[in-house]
Amino acid sequence: MKRFYAALCATLLAGLALQATAATEPLTVYAASSLTNVMQDIASDYTKDTGVAVRFSFAASSTLARQIEAGAPADVFISADEEWMDYLQQKARIETASRQIIAGNRLALIAAKNIKTNLKISKGFALKAALGKIGRLAMADPASVPAGRYAKAALGYFGVWADVEQHTLPMENVRAALLVVERGEAPFGIVYKTDATIDAGVTVVDIFPETSHPKIMYPAAVVKGAKTSAGTFLKYIRSAKAAALFQRYGFSNYH
Repeated sequence: MKRFYAALCATLLAGLALQATAATEPLTVYAASSLTNVMQDIASDYTKDTGVAVRFSFAASSTLARQIEAGAPADVFISADEEWMDYLQQKARIETASRQIIAGNRLALIAAKNIKTNLKISKGFALKAALGKIGRLAMADPASVPAGRYAKAALGYFGVWADVEQHTLPMENVRAALLVVERGEAPFGIVYKTDATIDAGVTVVDIFPETSHPKIMYPAAVVKGAKTSAGTFLKYIRSAKAAALFQRYGFSNYH
């Protein structure tokens, strides 16, 4: 009998140890590149509060969604648009009930610091002329990346997409577009407002009105097969503490 109880206690202790390990195992979050700074700050607070570390993979939402579809070990996915979250939902790769909007953003026309311009966004504005003969407009690839899709829609709304389409410099994500403008490799670019305001190497020329493109929203969801703490992290992102960080970085939120 003593051996039975000893074996039972050993089994229970082993089970508790496994649960404790699972509770503190690092989370892996796949997030749109424009969320890099704010999510790192939120994760730092989360780790201090819970003891659970968070690892990130930041890239274009399109790239991350395809990696998750292929079986990448993500626990949480945060997209820069609804389309790529819809894509994973259709592929049954996210927990649909966990899906929620965590933040919003605006779209900005930026210029390299050495560019002097009075350009303002309006119907038929002279963006092509401002680019000059060899200048390029840096933007995320409109074929797949959310920031690029928003930019193409906004330029189309103002009737200048056809003029500048052949003068664009499509990049793999919005942070890459920001970087080439900062380096002076492109005179102008289109990025999120939050990206532009944290980079002292660029100037915000103007902000596109929200009516000129689909509303910029960031949906987040738990990935199928994720660790149990993934849901806790998603709730933390929706907390007042996290909302204050989103606001500090210039994101709008949906609390």
